[in-house]
Amino acid sequence: ARRSENLRDKFVEIPCSEDYDSHKRFEGCTPRKCGRGVTDAVISREEAERIRRVAERGLSLGGSDGGASILDLHSGALSLGKHFVNLYRYYGDKIQDIFTEEDFALYRDVRQRIQQRIAQAFGINSASMYLTKPTFFSRINNTEAKTTHDEYWHPHVDKVTYGSFDYTSLLYLSDYTEDFGGGRFVFMDAGSNKTIEPRAGRVSFFTSGSENLHRVEKVRWGTRYAITISFTCNPDHAIGDPVL
Repeated sequence: ARRSENLRDKFVEIPCSEDYDSHKRFEGCTPRKCGRGVTDAVISREEAERIRRVAERGLSLGGSDGGASILDLHSGALSLGKHFVNLYRYYGDKIQDIFTEEDFALYRDVRQRIQQRIAQAFGINSASMYLTKPTFFSRINNTEAKTTHDEYWHPHVDKVTYGSFDYTSLLYLSDYTEDFGGGRFVFMDAGSNKTIEPRAGRVSFFTSGSENLHRVEKVRWGTRYAITISFTCNPDHAIGDPVL
């Protein structure tokens, strides 16, 4: 998926890994078909820019000493130096000066549309999917890593890394080659890699099992913004939308 392309809907079905045989199944949600998709038709560039401004405001309060910073509006986790703080505890009532109700309403609306698009692509009921943690903004630049949290580029499987994930999505908030260099998203397939070039408003989504082993290239220059929004089939792992 090139940045220059405007992709209505691109979906590729791939065989599910054997991981699913050892997982508890949730009827109507656990993947029966696996795959990956990308679309530029769900979130507009203007909405992506508005959400990016929310990320910038939140991340301006902290930031990692290394190249990768995160902000989780659900838990309040914010990178600060080599550690994390709870944004809500740290700033208390002053949080109202940083975010607005409109920010959170936009966040919820975008999350719902992405959830519906994933459900449609995989032929499941979106009501059977639940938002799960961690769901977070990421800001990546070319600063040298200071802790393992900064090492975002290692190949990984989301279901192994996070446990609760069944469907992963990424909403890109900045443009490859315009805002940053490097930082492409790479699915590591046996025959050949499949690569997504970020573009503001582009959504990529995929089943979270080892059929979708992936990595992110190191960002060489500039700043890459994205949100990871993930879903589980297990209601025990569900979280609510963030509220101000």
